[in-house]
Amino acid sequence: MGSIGRYMFRTTMGAFVITLVSLTVVMWFTQAIREFDLITSQRQTMFVFIGITGLLIPLLVMMIAPISLVLATAHIINKLSTDSEIIVMNAAGVSPWPLVRPFLAAGLVVAALVAAIAVYISPWSLRELRDWATQVRADILTNIVQPGRFTTISGNLTFHIADRRPNGLLVGIFLDDRRDPKEHATYLAEQGEIVKNDTGSFLVLEKGSVQRLESGQRDPRIVTFDRYAFDLSKFGVGPQTGGVTYNTREKYIWELMWPPANDALFLAQPGEYRSELHDRLATPLYPIAFVVLAYAFLGPPQTTRQSRTLSLLALVGVVAVLRLVGFLSVILGTHMPGALAAQYVALLGAIAAGSWQISRGQAIEPAAVVSKIATIIGERFAKATAS
Repeated sequence: MGSIGRYMFRTTMGAFVITLVSLTVVMWFTQAIREFDLITSQRQTMFVFIGITGLLIPLLVMMIAPISLVLATAHIINKLSTDSEIIVMNAAGVSPWPLVRPFLAAGLVVAALVAAIAVYISPWSLRELRDWATQVRADILTNIVQPGRFTTISGNLTFHIADRRPNGLLVGIFLDDRRDPKEHATYLAEQGEIVKNDTGSFLVLEKGSVQRLESGQRDPRIVTFDRYAFDLSKFGVGPQTGGVTYNTREKYIWELMWPPANDALFLAQPGEYRSELHDRLATPLYPIAFVVLAYAFLGPPQTTRQSRTLSLLALVGVVAVLRLVGFLSVILGTHMPGALAAQYVALLGAIAAGSWQISRGQAIEPAAVVSKIATIIGERFAKATAS
């Protein structure tokens, strides 16, 4: 790679980084705002909020990086074309492939990045996210529930305490449990305390009653008790649950390839494992396919702004179709294994077709009717804005 190639590679990677950071920050903000109740209703610090939501960033980067690369590549190619650099090099007899190599190098770098995220970084961060969020909710009564305030956890479990003594004793306890759709339970107790042992965490209620109303019944059942242990394991990681059960997104790729024989989730949902595995295996192909397509549509010298605009729109359309095929392939592949081949066929076909078009060294010309429609729309838009 000569000096021109290194220059193109640097500028492409620079534009890629700027685009990736910008899009990731926007996407992170939209996701983080959903967890803002960690600060408001659950009284967590800004550090905890940023730490927990920041663990979503690797997953966002994995999804956004190929799109950021195609935007960066299109920007750099358009800049080279606007400055007539591509035209000059083409007139000097430079073949297309030396110009494509810097973009392919950038595509390989991004492919390696998303592959590392798909194999290890994303599952690790999602596991940390789940564990940290679980730990935040593990001590809901000692850290979150405030005397005199009703606090709702997960939308279906409400706590209220009248007072908290210095020795940790809770006084005047109200607990409304709607987690089971078949039964609504309400607990009242004069006092209680948190007890933790090898089997888990419990809220031990003393001198109270529990009112249970089953679905379809009009009258509740009321039972009084001297002591009652309410299991808080729902909100923590304990040996009684065997730890947290990670979903397929949170599995490392080798766990998807070779799941343990006693993996209950795999036994229940083998199709989910298969689809997730192929989705991650195909992820590194997207940056390479997008770079090849970007140069195939925008790289050859073009003479009019209109044709370049149409080429850019065509590129966006093809990229969108490829992503759609990938999503549908993964979704349908859960129940139809043959559908998983669609994304590989689409990606490899796009790389092959784009490479053939690059070798021809000719611009992709839109059909005459498309150019005519685009001209009419452009003229009417110009008139509308002028008036």
